[in-house]
Amino acid sequence: MKKTPTNRQENIQGNLGKTETAKVSGDVFIYNEPMTLNAFALKLNKPAPEIIKFLFLNKKMITMNAMLDDETIGLVCLHYGLDFKKEKVVAAENIEEYVMEDAAQNLVERPPVVTIMGHVDHGKTTLIDAIRSSNIAEGEFGGISQAIGAYQREFKGKRITFIDTPGHAAFTAMRSRGAKVTDIVVLVVAADDGVMLQTREAIDHAMAAEVPIIVAINKMDKPTANPKRVKEDLMKLNIIAEEYGGENIFVEISAKAKTGIDELLENILLLAEVKELKANPGRYASGTVLEAVLDKREGPKATLLIENGTLNASDYLVVGSVYGKVRRMTNEYHKALKNATPSTPVEVIGLSEVPIAGDSFMAFPTEKQAKEIAEKRQLLKTETSRQSNNANSIEALNEKLSAGDLTSINLIIKTDNTGSLEAIKTSLEKLNAEGVKLKIIRTDIGAITENDLMLAVSSKALIYGFNIRPDASIQQKANELKVEIRLHRIIYALLEEVEAMMKGKVKIKMVESKLGQFEIRQIFKLTKAGVVAGGMVTTGQILNQAKIRLIRNGNVIHEGKISSLKRLKDEVKEVKSGFECGIVIENYQEMKVGDIIEAYQIVEDKA
Repeated sequence: MKKTPTNRQENIQGNLGKTETAKVSGDVFIYNEPMTLNAFALKLNKPAPEIIKFLFLNKKMITMNAMLDDETIGLVCLHYGLDFKKEKVVAAENIEEYVMEDAAQNLVERPPVVTIMGHVDHGKTTLIDAIRSSNIAEGEFGGISQAIGAYQREFKGKRITFIDTPGHAAFTAMRSRGAKVTDIVVLVVAADDGVMLQTREAIDHAMAAEVPIIVAINKMDKPTANPKRVKEDLMKLNIIAEEYGGENIFVEISAKAKTGIDELLENILLLAEVKELKANPGRYASGTVLEAVLDKREGPKATLLIENGTLNASDYLVVGSVYGKVRRMTNEYHKALKNATPSTPVEVIGLSEVPIAGDSFMAFPTEKQAKEIAEKRQLLKTETSRQSNNANSIEALNEKLSAGDLTSINLIIKTDNTGSLEAIKTSLEKLNAEGVKLKIIRTDIGAITENDLMLAVSSKALIYGFNIRPDASIQQKANELKVEIRLHRIIYALLEEVEAMMKGKVKIKMVESKLGQFEIRQIFKLTKAGVVAGGMVTTGQILNQAKIRLIRNGNVIHEGKISSLKRLKDEVKEVKSGFECGIVIENYQEMKVGDIIEAYQIVEDKA
C-alpha cells in the first residue's frame, strides 16, 4: 500500500522548497533571512522614506539598499505595532538542525537509550551479555547479530534500548559529529579494583555529553569486593551516591552471577520516567547512524536508531550526503520489520553508499526529494571538506564572544604533577566574566593523548598544557583536527590568558613558532665541547642558536638554547628532517638517550 504524508505528519518535507522569505501574519512579521530596507518596506507595505526617517530619528543612518540586521528589523516592527519572529531557513544543508514542534497530544513515552561504559576489565561485556541473555531463550542467544551494535531489553512491560560501543573514543567520535543518542550512561566499576584510567575517561565523556550516570558496582560476588571504597573514590570525581547526598544512583551487581540486574533495570526505568522521554511516532522518522558496513552480498548496510517518528519499510532516506530506499529492515534477531518506532535500533539495506557512524538521517515520501537533498549535501560536503568540524581556537572564541554567541568555554587541563594541577584548577574555578561560564571538562597529569584530542573535538574545547609538551604525532593530529593546544610554564600567565579569553580580549603580539624536533639516540662526552647529544631530526628543522625545550616522557625537563649544531664535524646553521646531527645545549649536560629536543623561535603574530 502506497504511503502518503496524510497517514504520518509531515516533518521537514513540508518546509523544504518554500521560497517566501518574509511576510506579515496577523500582528507578526515573520522572516528567515537578511533583507534590504527597500525589500523590508515592501513587505510591511510602508513607504521606504518613512522608515528611513524613523531610523534617522533613532540615530541609525540607513540607505535604501542597505542590509538590515535583526535589531533594526525588530525596532521598525515595534514602531508599527508588530511583533517579529525570525525562522530558521530549512535547506538541504541543515535538515539535522530543523526541529519540528510536535503537538503535546501527539507525544508518547519512548524507551530510554542506554550506553554502558567502563574500564576494560571491569565486566562491561559480561554485563551486556547478562542483560541480553536474560530476555531471550538460550537457543536464540547465539543468533543475535553482534554487528547491529544495539539491542532492546523488555522489563516489566517496558523496553530499554542498549547501545554497544567499542570504546569511549567511539562514543565521543559520534558526538563530535553532532550525534546525541544516549539518554543514560551506566558506568561499570569493579568492586575489587576501583576507579581506573578508563573509568575516569568514561566519566569525562559522559559529563561532557551532559548525560546522567548510573554506577553499576560489579563483581560483588568476589570476597575482595569493597563497594565503599569505590563510592569514596568516585566522590573525588564528582560522582556522588544518593546516600552521601549526591544525585547519582549506585547499584551493586554481579554480572557473572546475574545478581542485581533487575535492580539496575528498575533504576534505569525510574530515571527515564524522571526525564520524561517522549517522541511522536506519527511522523516521518529521523535519527542517527550507529554503525555502517559494506556487505559483499547486500551492499551498504547501516544500523539506525530511530529517535523520532516511525520508519516504514520502503521509506526513502537521506543519511548525511547519502540517500536510498529501505529495501529491508531487521532487528537484532534478524527478523524483518514493517515499521520501527522511536528508540528502536534497526539494520537497513538499500542506501546508495556506506554512511558514516554519527550521521543523522531523515525519511522522505519520494525518491526525487531524497535524491535532490542528498546531491545538494554532497556538493556542500565537497566544498567544505578542507574545513575542520571543530575550528575551536582563541580567535574563533573571540569572534563568538564579540557577537554574543558564546555562553561557555570548555577547557582540558594537562599538567606535569598533581600540585600544579590543583593550583591551576582551583584558580580557574575562581575566574568569572559576565555572561560567560568556564567549564573544565577534564583535568589530568601526564602528556597530551589522542583521547584528549577526541574529547576536545567533540566538546569544542581548548587544551591547556602546563610544563608538558605534545610529541610530534600528537601535535600533527591536533593540527589535522584543528584542536588548539596552549602551552604554559608560568601559572599566572595561563590564568591571565584564560581570563582575557573569557572577556574576549586576548591579544597576543608575540607567538611561538615551532621549528622541529630532534630525538637523542646517543650521548657523547667530549673534552672541549662537553656533552653532545647525537641523533636525528624527526620533524621540521633545527636551527643553530634556536631556543629549545628538553622533553622526557612528555614533561619539560629544561628550557634553554642551542650553543652548537654540528653535522659531520662541521658547524652548520640548520639541519632538516631525516638527517643526523649533534647538538650541544648551552650550560646544560643532563641529556639522556630517548629525550626529545624541541626547537622553536618567538616571532611577531602577523594575524
